[in-house]
Amino acid sequence: MPSRVTLLDLTDSQLLRSALLGSLPLALWWAYSRWLYVPRQERAVTFAWSRPAEIQDDWHAHKLAHPSLNAHERDRQLLPEKADPTGSYITCYAPASAMHLGTIPSLQPDEIRSRISRAVTAQQGWRASSWARRRRVLRSLLEWTVDEAETLAKIASRDSGKTLVDAAFGEILTTCEKLRWTLNNAESVLAPEARSTNLLLAHKKSKVVYEPLGVVAAIVSWNYPFHNMISPIIASLAAGNAIVVKPSEMVAWSSHIYADAVRACLAACGEDPDLVQIVVTLPDSVEALTGDARLKHITFIGSEEVGKKVAIKGAEVGTPVLLELGGKDPAILCPSADLDAFADTWMRAVFQSGGQNCIGVERFLVHTGLYERFVETMSARVAGLRQGDVLAPGASERQIDVGAMVTDRLFDRLEGLIRDAVRNGARLLVGGERDGSMAGLYFKPTLLIDVTPGMAIAQEEIFAPVMTVMKYDSLDHAIQLANGTRYGLGASVFGKNQDECRYVMDRLDCGMVCSNDFGVFYLNQALPFGGAKSSGNAGRFAGPEGLRSLCNVKAVTEDRFHGWIQTSIPPLLAYPIKSGRGAWTFVSGLISFVYGKDVRQRGRGILGLLGAK
Repeated sequence: MPSRVTLLDLTDSQLLRSALLGSLPLALWWAYSRWLYVPRQERAVTFAWSRPAEIQDDWHAHKLAHPSLNAHERDRQLLPEKADPTGSYITCYAPASAMHLGTIPSLQPDEIRSRISRAVTAQQGWRASSWARRRRVLRSLLEWTVDEAETLAKIASRDSGKTLVDAAFGEILTTCEKLRWTLNNAESVLAPEARSTNLLLAHKKSKVVYEPLGVVAAIVSWNYPFHNMISPIIASLAAGNAIVVKPSEMVAWSSHIYADAVRACLAACGEDPDLVQIVVTLPDSVEALTGDARLKHITFIGSEEVGKKVAIKGAEVGTPVLLELGGKDPAILCPSADLDAFADTWMRAVFQSGGQNCIGVERFLVHTGLYERFVETMSARVAGLRQGDVLAPGASERQIDVGAMVTDRLFDRLEGLIRDAVRNGARLLVGGERDGSMAGLYFKPTLLIDVTPGMAIAQEEIFAPVMTVMKYDSLDHAIQLANGTRYGLGASVFGKNQDECRYVMDRLDCGMVCSNDFGVFYLNQALPFGGAKSSGNAGRFAGPEGLRSLCNVKAVTEDRFHGWIQTSIPPLLAYPIKSGRGAWTFVSGLISFVYGKDVRQRGRGILGLLGAK
């Protein structure tokens, strides 16, 4: 008869295997309950939404000779059939092909105020909504974004001219991550937070609670029409607010599609679609939004000039305004930087979305020891870039690296900045001008080297597919160059030597910085997003800071032992005071006892308390 096997007879590997197999069911259940299980009341719902015919490869429409927002003023056939001759309209067009997408009314002040009113009413029912209700809406939006990723990217591409790959990076991935982070973290971030107290208030307990503000607004830029529309909606709904979004009139066509889809999602979840309002208007009516005192917070993403106007108008009615303005982000290549490893990263840092990326790299600061090789590598790569419309018939069979620009209204200025730099000693190796060989709005991918800080192109945000390269001698010189503009949004530092990278990162005046990468601080939605200097104010969106900025931060102090121990005023301090000397002796003794520097001083404080008369 075989002897019984004991634990002592098993080898270490057998013990490990037995332990793993025994704990596997428990581990699987934990993983399921932690990551996969969704309570019934929080499960996503599907909803119907309109997929536009304009994203099909064979779509064709009237081609505009001079694409612009007011093209209908020159060509009356672009107006809707029953257009109000006294009304104000916006011409929507596809930048990559110059084809007409539609002409829509620009909202007038009364219509803007009416939409704010609907948001105010809807927010009353959402203010006390449970986290299950909020997560259901967000989870439905996440599943929709994943399932409809290609369609959503094509809509963004048609309206902004970007490639589908660029849309995947800047529109879809970032939105999915914001939804995922908010789903997993918003409740804990906005949960009441206990705060410490002190000896004087030992009988009290304190906390901070985060309550919905009411109706907030977001005025967002045109470079990422899907993400810029959805991102503030996600944060607003998670915080219990309603929101009015004013997208750029440059992307009015796609913004309406996205907003209508979100409203359809709300309705399918049993919520009021009026929680989300879209306001598309020309500048002459926008103050009806920014000057409305019912708005409790405004997020502005755009130019420095317009941002200041929004902030001033908000201040007139007491509305706080969070500003995310321009950038002139540097990439500092330390002497130890690996040119082979990061060449692909540097190309995407400049040319993603045609350079229309607020955290794209606008200045490359390259150490003298790497300069010539860097220039040689980039020259060949930039010269090999091809532009075009990724939604044109047969485009999927061709190589298209860089799409169109949303507008050509700054092309004259951009060409002037490049000419000015060349006159002052810069060398233009590739591009440098608009591409008139295609119907759309294209600026040739450009490589401009030997740029110096005194040149205007080194100081002004250009928001274009232009790689500008500057040379530096020492890390301190690089830091000086990097900090040498009025902007301070993001920055990147590259190098194999970690000490070099940290030395530079610690000394940059900016709101965000990363090493050996670019822009990744936004893909991590746990981080706050914003800039320093003229790139923004102290506020941030994204991360816990962004969510909490959309809340009324209320300090709460209550009795620790309610009804048993409570604050009472010592007789010497009660009004009317009977003895001024006695009252002072008591108070000064209290100060010495609580805050005295040593035992002796605190002891004197106790004596003062006891001896006060």
